[in-house]
Amino acid sequence: MINIYSNDHQTALKYLKDTETNLYNVLAMAGDFNIRDCNWDPSYHFYSIYSNSLLNIVNLFDLKISVSIQQVPTCYVDNPNDANSVIDLIFFCLNLNKINNHQILLELRYPSDYASLVVDISLEEEFMQHKQRKFLKNSEKEANFFSEFTKVISNIDILYITSQESFKFKNIWGF
Repeated sequence: MINIYSNDHQTALKYLKDTETNLYNVLAMAGDFNIRDCNWDPSYHFYSIYSNSLLNIVNLFDLKISVSIQQVPTCYVDNPNDANSVIDLIFFCLNLNKINNHQILLELRYPSDYASLVVDISLEEEFMQHKQRKFLKNSEKEANFFSEFTKVISNIDILYITSQESFKFKNIWGF
C-alpha cells in the first residue's frame, strides 16, 4: 500500500515514475495527489498536464481509480476566491473487484481542510485444510522445528510474489 502526498511541483509523481520498476505487488495507492482534473472532479472542466503521468503510473501498477460514492470535493479552501477541489484519490489493484468505491467523510474534516476518504474491505472466511502438531515446551523437537522454520522463512524470496497463486509454500516437514 502506498500513501501519497505530492506537492504542487509533483515531487511524488516524479519519484514514483523513477522507482516504479522497484515496487511490486501494489494493492492500493491513496492520498493527496494535488492534481485537479476533470477525470475525477466533475466541477472542474479542464485536464491537467500531470494527470496523464499519474494515470500512466497507475497503469504500470495495474491499479484502477476508485469512484467516490458521493461526488463531493475532498479539499476545502478558506479563500472564497478559490474553488474546493477533488485532489485526494484512491487507486486499487485490478484484482480487488469487491473494492470499487470509497466514501468521503465530510464530517471528519474539521479542523483540517481535507475530508477523510474511507473504504470498507470485507474479508471472506476461507476454509484452509490444516493439521495440528504439538511439541513439548522447551523440548529438542520444538527447538529443531523453530530452527528449521526460521531457515525456511528467512530464505523465501519475496521479490517476485505478485499474488497468492504465485507463492506456493513447500511443506518441508512432511505434515
